[in-house]
Amino acid sequence: MRKHYGYDSYRGRSPLRTFLKATAVVLAVVLLLGVAALFFLEPYWVVSADGAQLRLPWSQQTPAPSAEPSPFSSSPVVVVTPEIQTPAYLHAAFLPGEALYDGSAAARLTEAGAEAALFDMKTDEGLLHYRSELPLADQAGVNPKDTALNAAILALNGTDGLYTVARVSCFRDNSLPKARNDMAVRSPAGNWRDNGGYRWLSPSSSDAQGYLIDICLELAGLGFDEILLDNAGYPVDGNLDYIVRNDAYDSALFPATVRGFYTDLVQRLEEQYPEVVLSVVTDRDTLEAATSEESGQTLSGMAERMDRIWVRDLGAAWTQCVQLLDEAGLSRPEVNLVSIDTQAGVSDRSWCLWP
Repeated sequence: MRKHYGYDSYRGRSPLRTFLKATAVVLAVVLLLGVAALFFLEPYWVVSADGAQLRLPWSQQTPAPSAEPSPFSSSPVVVVTPEIQTPAYLHAAFLPGEALYDGSAAARLTEAGAEAALFDMKTDEGLLHYRSELPLADQAGVNPKDTALNAAILALNGTDGLYTVARVSCFRDNSLPKARNDMAVRSPAGNWRDNGGYRWLSPSSSDAQGYLIDICLELAGLGFDEILLDNAGYPVDGNLDYIVRNDAYDSALFPATVRGFYTDLVQRLEEQYPEVVLSVVTDRDTLEAATSEESGQTLSGMAERMDRIWVRDLGAAWTQCVQLLDEAGLSRPEVNLVSIDTQAGVSDRSWCLWP
């Protein structure tokens, strides 16, 4: 190995040259990083009126919740449209007793253009068209012998879409007064009779009232939708002057007596069969005069207690009677006023085809 004395032959690298090379390398790296940054950060550049801004995901802050609730964070608003109730006009037809059990009720109603069936369940004769459990019915001999009749009535009243009405001839009863003279309207010669030859129970008799109320409850229990009271007061035709005036026939007490009968019946029905409709038959003269001196029926007594009012010989007085019933307190009289007629009526009124 050669040795050099006093002088070294290795001169080394130039410091300036080394610095320039290092600077070039650094600039190249910076350029590459800049290009890469532009490429990868392009989605985060936002240009606005304030200039270009770099908004990195981690640099964005979630705004603090507002003190007032946002309308979009509350429960959705539910708009409820009220259901429009269609008036339940009654379009009824009187059907014979055999339609209770022979399966012909629906066809008979279609033929008559009606949807509701009216059956005479206690006739003016006093006869019952169902089997009663009441002792007075057996005493008067008015019970039918067919023990299967009630089952047929229950089946009929259970028919979907069939509305049934039970007519009850209240105090006009040609049978029970014969067995119970103490319950009858009397004349000097015995039981008083009207122009049709029919006897009458006295509305003043508590036993007579109780008998009729129990009949209505039995009919409601058999599934009838509506109970219709007919002859539901004192007699209005015949020789009324021939009637013996006593506790059974005191004209000063007529309105209070008849109103009390209605009130007791309504109370008993509401206790046991609140869904059953209670109706009464009256005449146009009673509505227009607001009272009947002969029958004891009053406009207010009927309108305040009954669900429907059935009227004979209504004729062209329908609008007037609707107004009278409305003023007297009947609910929805334009629907619950029923015209009794011999031919079917119009669709927007209640009627009964009753020859």
